[in-house]
Amino acid sequence: MIRLKNEKEIDGIRVSCHALADLFREVIPQVHPGMSTKDVDDLVVKFIKKIGGTPAWYRENFPGAACISINNEVIHGIPSKKRIIHDGDLVSLDIGIDLDGYISDSTHTVMVGNVKPQYKKLVQATRESLLAGIAACKAGNRIKDIADAVNDVAYGRYGYGVVYEYCGHGVGLDVHEDPSVPNVWNGGSNPRIQAGMVLAIEPMINLGTADVTVADDDWTVLTADGTWSCHEEHTVAVFRDHTEVLTECDGLPSWA
Repeated sequence: MIRLKNEKEIDGIRVSCHALADLFREVIPQVHPGMSTKDVDDLVVKFIKKIGGTPAWYRENFPGAACISINNEVIHGIPSKKRIIHDGDLVSLDIGIDLDGYISDSTHTVMVGNVKPQYKKLVQATRESLLAGIAACKAGNRIKDIADAVNDVAYGRYGYGVVYEYCGHGVGLDVHEDPSVPNVWNGGSNPRIQAGMVLAIEPMINLGTADVTVADDDWTVLTADGTWSCHEEHTVAVFRDHTEVLTECDGLPSWA
């Protein structure tokens, strides 16, 4: 069931989302070669505790405050002292905050140091596909329009693999709510986008195949062919006459 949010609920979700944007603004510049993904997770935990929140992924029993995925890891990378970040890596930070019961959700991929041009292009394509998906997310359209917009950019314009086994979703009062928001349309439920919807739109784009597999830890999702992946995500709220990107905040790069 799709839960349409009222004004008070959207206000609460907006506060959580702005706090998450502030978190990214603080943490992204600190990601550097030589640190572990657990070091990054510790920074996330420290920030969330400082503002009186709780890592949202704890609701899902995920073993970390942030999903930190590197290179061929698509999503759900578990923070580890043994997982070291190197120069040239793509490091996606998928983070949510539970603040007074209101959930925010956003992902940004950090280009660490001297990233090769082919991977910079992948990141650019993923950011463009996210913006296209957001532009299609407006009252009166359908969920399929978001998927088509993402796929038209990532696959149609760039020829990249668009992950279809995982997708965006409703969010705000829980971590995962209806409806599902796919990045590739394969049929199924196609509800009309309505005022009061709060959605996490999150393209996951692979340099090679769109197919993925799950690692032995039962969490980390990997590209099936070992090529690199990029993940970008915003939480948006739909109003009758506009759509607001709730996880956008002054001080973040224009793509974030």
